[in-house]
Amino acid sequence: MKHVILGTAGHVDHGKTALIKALTGIDTDRLKEEKERGITIELGFAQLTLSSGQQVGIVDVPGHEKFVKNMVAGAGGIDVVALIIAADEGVMPQTREHLDICQLLGIRKGLAALTKIDLVDEEWRNLVIEDIKEFLQGTFLESSPVVPLSAVTGEGLSEFLSAMEFVIGETDERPEAGFFRLPVDRVFTMRGFGTVVTGTLLSGLVKIGDTVEIMPDQLPAKIRGIQIHNELSEVAVAGQRTAINLQGIEKETLQRGAVLATSNTFTPSVRMDVVLNYLPSAPRKLKNRTPVRFHTGTSEIIARIILFDGEAIAPGEEHYAQVLLDSPTIAMSGDRFVIRSYSPVTTIGGGEILDPLTQKHKRQMHTIAEDLSLLKDGTLQQKTRVILMRSGMNGITARELSVRTGTAPKRQDKILEEMFSKKEALLIDRDEQRVTSFTSYKDLQNRLCEDIASFHEKFPLKEGCPKEELRIRAGDYISSKLFNRAVRDLEKNGKIVVEKENVRTPEHRVALNGELDDMRGKIVRIYRESNLTPPATKDIVEQFPRKREAVHNVLNVMINERVLTKINEEMYFYTEHINTLAEEYKQFLLKNKQATPGIFREITGLSRKYTIPLMEYFDKTKLTIRIGDHRVLREKKENGN
Repeated sequence: MKHVILGTAGHVDHGKTALIKALTGIDTDRLKEEKERGITIELGFAQLTLSSGQQVGIVDVPGHEKFVKNMVAGAGGIDVVALIIAADEGVMPQTREHLDICQLLGIRKGLAALTKIDLVDEEWRNLVIEDIKEFLQGTFLESSPVVPLSAVTGEGLSEFLSAMEFVIGETDERPEAGFFRLPVDRVFTMRGFGTVVTGTLLSGLVKIGDTVEIMPDQLPAKIRGIQIHNELSEVAVAGQRTAINLQGIEKETLQRGAVLATSNTFTPSVRMDVVLNYLPSAPRKLKNRTPVRFHTGTSEIIARIILFDGEAIAPGEEHYAQVLLDSPTIAMSGDRFVIRSYSPVTTIGGGEILDPLTQKHKRQMHTIAEDLSLLKDGTLQQKTRVILMRSGMNGITARELSVRTGTAPKRQDKILEEMFSKKEALLIDRDEQRVTSFTSYKDLQNRLCEDIASFHEKFPLKEGCPKEELRIRAGDYISSKLFNRAVRDLEKNGKIVVEKENVRTPEHRVALNGELDDMRGKIVRIYRESNLTPPATKDIVEQFPRKREAVHNVLNVMINERVLTKINEEMYFYTEHINTLAEEYKQFLLKNKQATPGIFREITGLSRKYTIPLMEYFDKTKLTIRIGDHRVLREKKENGN
């Protein structure tokens, strides 16, 4: 059995609450002030079981102009609307405004009820019915039945129920495959239970024991209990009016406008790309950056409308725009919204959220219109491509992608698999399920290659660019996993060469010319002639005044060429001398088994200044191994001799 929410709409005192009571026996006006004033102020709730066994959740909304914001909060979860029009007054201002709101929120099913027919004669009744049908022309209710009835006498109630049952039978059920979301429309406490929230479950499902997040504050909460139509339940699904008992949450931390949602899925947002329908009834043009009251879900937030093209929207026009919110909320692509003027407060427009987590755009950019057109009317594949490109090189998680395309997770995963196979997308972090567009990934690789070439041009005497420096050049926002993946793939494809912690282009070679080549010759002679007692590095530098950096560059080149061997930061040796010493040292150990520092000094004639660093170097290069206070050949030790 599908789950459907029916909501009322219509002018104040046209009989919405009375009709619900006549149908269900439930008086949805629960507040003392409502009883005293005889009007609905807050949202009211009831339930009804039709003759077919179909259960219907009912949301009764206030009709007074002062409480339209409460009406909008309730209308966001409606599947079917019952537009209530009193026979003695006909179509009134809030009749029009409520119908505009229902259209802007994307409600597509409903029927009209002509109430209070006991107060008028038949001729007047027929005139009002004709007036209503004319009023409904061009709206989603133009082909819907108009049922005359009286909640007082009961006339027409059975016909209304039959018409309602027919409309509900043609209404699509909300999908259960999406993420769990329940916009909160009421918060209260119950003795012995604690905090309880109510709302219409928009998508997904929730079970007792689940941990959810209260958004946009990102507070964790555990589901302690669930009620559907005043009966306990283990699970609630999309399309049901639901009361949820939250464990460990104080009532004061929650208010209407909050959203219970699947954990670790939604990101609070203050900037959204939308398609905005500005009502023909709007009193004036909507100027760029005009403050408005932005309604989505059950929230009302002050916002500014930023236009991409032009300085104003005329009544009746549709435009792409960006909404900049004063405080954060959460939404999915495809969610509907309503905007009301800041002052005086009246409904002026609304539309559809295309990207709930967008960035600031430069106005009048051609690509913005192309992207938004695809997000509005494109296929799921096209929407996915747009969001992947918008997410840049660092990519986006699969969950966030589902939120920004408005696609159920399983369907989104299938689309990604197709894109992986076509090399349109790339999985860059399996743990996070983070993906990026293949175009963005290739752009990153090209940027890395350009940065390496630029480094070679600036530092021609360095063998390569340090990897960490290259990552910083690419941008701190680039994750280490993505960077390392790009470097590995570039190396695999022969675009770069990775040598220890340095990266270079395959064609890069260090060449010493002119003065630097002369310097190299002088340094070679110094180390060759000094045999096993070379000067410290700082002494080498002092022989070339004001050329410290050049000396170090030349020394690094000579080390990479293996002309010199680096023992430590201040001690370099001519490589031929070191190789000769290593062979002599090896032969001595083969014959004498072991050597102490004293013995090493005797066979080399060197002071402690050189012997200790040299012995440690031979340990490091795995010629020898230290055992106690003496050394033995590592290969002999490892062979068990």
